[in-house]
Amino acid sequence: MREGLDTPGREIFDRAYTATYPSAREIVAEIYDEVADGTELRSVILAERRLGARPMSAIGGSPMWSVSERVRARRDTRGLPVDPFTAGVFVATMTAQIDEFAERGHPWSEIVNESVIEAVDSLLPYMHARDVAYMVDNCSRTARLGARRWGPRFQAAYEQIAYPAAENPADTALLAAFDTHPVHEALAAAARLRPSVDISVT
Repeated sequence: MREGLDTPGREIFDRAYTATYPSAREIVAEIYDEVADGTELRSVILAERRLGARPMSAIGGSPMWSVSERVRARRDTRGLPVDPFTAGVFVATMTAQIDEFAERGHPWSEIVNESVIEAVDSLLPYMHARDVAYMVDNCSRTARLGARRWGPRFQAAYEQIAYPAAENPADTALLAAFDTHPVHEALAAAARLRPSVDISVT
């Protein structure tokens, strides 16, 4: 994807990627710790006791969750252009999760499935057909609680740290690490096993 961008687009991607990666990695590490030590599970059990069968409030009230409806209304379903800044932020966040899993000893098959394949083959088509708030509000209680807790944290990290830092030149060491990252080889191996049928959400 990055190689398919023109030179100005690649420069935007690179600045967005290297500005986003450090703060995304911090949050991903914190999320991992809370899953590993049982904090996430305890919060789900407590919410289940507190809320029981009562429905949770809809999440789509803020621009962060509701913007996709306007975006979807404007886009053409044929050749969608890649926005290099958005792509840089997205790929940096995905790579931060990949690196956290790898550092914690997970096998590459699990890493690429949890960090990339599930997003590309399942979550993104679902959001494309509906929107992110709809997806969250029709998911498990764990996912709904997690989105409410971590979504604002990512938003703040992007808006307050990453976006301003993207005005600076790209970090060449982070880009070199991305270019030579072993996940590319793992994804190529997984792609050879990928079924030829795409998910369809109507």
